[in-house]
Amino acid sequence: MSRRSPFVVRLSSEDRTILGERAGSRTGSHASVVRSRIVLLAADGLRNVDIAARVGVCVDMASRWRKRFCEEGIAGLVDRPRSGRPRRFGSEVVAGIKALACEPPEQRQVPLSRWSSAELAGQAVREGLVSAISSSTVRRWLHADAIKPWRYRSWIFPRDPDFAAKAARVLDLYARVWNGVPLGPEDYVISADEKSQLQALCRCHPFRPPGPGQVTRVEFEYERGGTLAYMGAYDVHRALRVSPHRVLGGRQRVVPQRPTIHRPDA
Repeated sequence: MSRRSPFVVRLSSEDRTILGERAGSRTGSHASVVRSRIVLLAADGLRNVDIAARVGVCVDMASRWRKRFCEEGIAGLVDRPRSGRPRRFGSEVVAGIKALACEPPEQRQVPLSRWSSAELAGQAVREGLVSAISSSTVRRWLHADAIKPWRYRSWIFPRDPDFAAKAARVLDLYARVWNGVPLGPEDYVISADEKSQLQALCRCHPFRPPGPGQVTRVEFEYERGGTLAYMGAYDVHRALRVSPHRVLGGRQRVVPQRPTIHRPDA
């Protein structure tokens, strides 16, 4: 026969309430649920071997947490600090790489539009922050503060005082309505814009760099510094592409493109 444990568990009403809540929790950790059940069963007078069978653990584990509770109370049911592997990088290195991720690459004369974790790791080595570091380590540090310099979000502010009226006209065309009259079966709407994405563009407003929980934000308005582009047109309702034309663009500010209406009888 297995002898009874010398550690007798006696619970106050407050301890029993706390342990009961932990034992029945659906959101708490599995370890907390198991340890609370062990102590509650021990307080009911069960032996370690019976507790182990009910909870589904080994006898040594039931004995360990019974003893820990008797010696330290509820505070003893948490994991003790572990030494683990010494930190390879100091806090100043972590802060330096996070600060680097929140700066645009052009400030460091790096020919990139945005940072990746691999590029940040390489830049940290080049600047002497560390002798060597992996991109996965950099990614883990940035993830802790939700810093994602490889993502960005663009926006634009309407400045035209007649924007609402003009936008309503465009939306009407997409809905096949012109001046309140539905378009006929022979009418069609064409939307034209440049097709090339390889242009000399200059943003009209500075972008906002990334930060904790905030992606890079880019204002959509830009100036085009002279480029050879392809202009194309798209039949909005029939999903047909009109052949593009090769044009030479000068320096100009990009404005919203508006679809136009074609009437065969006009």
